[in-house]
Amino acid sequence: MPRHRQSTPTDVELEILHVLWEHQPMTVREVVDVLNQTRPRAYTSILSMLNVMFEKGLVQRELQGRAHLYRAQKSKERTLGTVVKDLLGRAFQGSTTSLITHVLEQSKPSAEELEEIRRAIEDWQEGEE
Repeated sequence: MPRHRQSTPTDVELEILHVLWEHQPMTVREVVDVLNQTRPRAYTSILSMLNVMFEKGLVQRELQGRAHLYRAQKSKERTLGTVVKDLLGRAFQGSTTSLITHVLEQSKPSAEELEEIRRAIEDWQEGEE
């Protein structure tokens, strides 16, 4: 039976996408150099991941000289929105309240972060009216 292809990026794919969103376009070597600032990665592993991500439509690539330049296919906001929507549906059965409650319990936001959250809710409510 064929494996189900995950519709949202995996953890490693998201890590690579974060690098691309900040610095794109990038070669494999440039992606590896940024990732290696936090922990060592093999060039061939990142090359393989980028090829898989290209096949999944997560990244674009273009040949420049002898190297490929990679860029994210979708914006950070659009991709993370898809991830959150997937998580909301799969883990929280569509309950926004449950998702937000778990986020607050797990992250223990600071007073400043809570104020930003309140402002975001107010801004969202104003946009709905």
